[in-house]
Amino acid sequence: MTDDRYTVISADCHAGADLLDYRPYLESRYHDDFDAWAASYVNPHEDLLADTADRNWNSARRLAEMEADGIVAEVVFPNTIPPFFPSAALMAPAPTRTELEQRWAGLRAHNRWLADFCAEAPGRRAGVAQILLHDVDEAVREVRRTREAGLTGGVMLPGTPPGSGLPELHSGAYDPLWAVCAELDVPVNHHGGSASPPLGDEPAARAVFMVETTWFSHRALWHLIFGGAFRRHPGLRLVLTEQGSGWIPGVLDMLDYYHGRLVASASRAATAEAKFGVGLGEAMGDSPAGIWRDHCFVGASFMRPHEVPLRHRIGLDKIMWGSDYPHDEGTHPHSREALRLAYADVPADETAAMLGTNAARVYGFDLARLAPLAARVGPRITDLAEPLDEIPPNATSPAFARGGAVRVW
Repeated sequence: MTDDRYTVISADCHAGADLLDYRPYLESRYHDDFDAWAASYVNPHEDLLADTADRNWNSARRLAEMEADGIVAEVVFPNTIPPFFPSAALMAPAPTRTELEQRWAGLRAHNRWLADFCAEAPGRRAGVAQILLHDVDEAVREVRRTREAGLTGGVMLPGTPPGSGLPELHSGAYDPLWAVCAELDVPVNHHGGSASPPLGDEPAARAVFMVETTWFSHRALWHLIFGGAFRRHPGLRLVLTEQGSGWIPGVLDMLDYYHGRLVASASRAATAEAKFGVGLGEAMGDSPAGIWRDHCFVGASFMRPHEVPLRHRIGLDKIMWGSDYPHDEGTHPHSREALRLAYADVPADETAAMLGTNAARVYGFDLARLAPLAARVGPRITDLAEPLDEIPPNATSPAFARGGAVRVW
């Protein structure tokens, strides 16, 4: 925050190369296979076929549009189709054994492209590296390689949905991954939509996906908590992005309840569930609420007004606002209006934390370096303090949806 403007860092944006532009980033031994695959590939995503698709890779356009929206830096999640994937990596079904090698090559190509893309705007982009969980040793190598390549956004944790054939996230099989992320201070990001099982393409299936997708994404939180990952790796940090934020207090209360019922101790009366929790307390080391306080954050994309009063229960130092650029459900080009709608009644120092300070701390942005740009394009403190009376008529983001109950699951 400058004297009169906020420094806004979007903790949830998306980018990726145009399909054929990934070719130079592939190891040469995959070029022939890529050429054959790309020649017959039909992109299933309408937004990647539209005139605005270049927002994913056109650095100059992207910077100009985000600055016009008052945003000076971004955390960059993937969006476009990596080589050899049937759809965006966030949504792609599990690979077969024969597909696995090529998909790894595709993700390495994306990560190389992303490092160059971030380097086009020094200090303003924290790229999130992609991995697969089917080969933990390869995932560890890729975490090390991308950290050395300058990706500061951490790693994107895939889900382990039913049918994936992967060990659940509470499994000790992933300890080498948690260890390298803790060692290198790499945030582990779990993005909404990346953990749901395939449900089909029928209208009912799409509706069920919308209802269930955030719940499947939330599962990473209690898997890592009850699995003891944070106790074994004290430097591990987990960020839950684009999954809402209003659900967090209720879920932490629920997790603390089960923790209390399952963990027997000399200071607690025996419970019926205690026999199922033998060794759990020692494995976890702290209560779920304590683990959240010490290790976890939320990428609160387009935080809505009904979630804002929960900010102290969530943890004011845990919340990082995101615009979800360039998605249709994102707040662009009305981010200033979305911020007014959500934060007009919030003290300026608290708003500054949620809009930039927290993200700078988690992802390593240099606020002093960003300050001159924020002083030019950041939203004015006085402007965001003015309540929003009229929703922009062409706004498509859920940020502008009036009312709405707080999710507790």
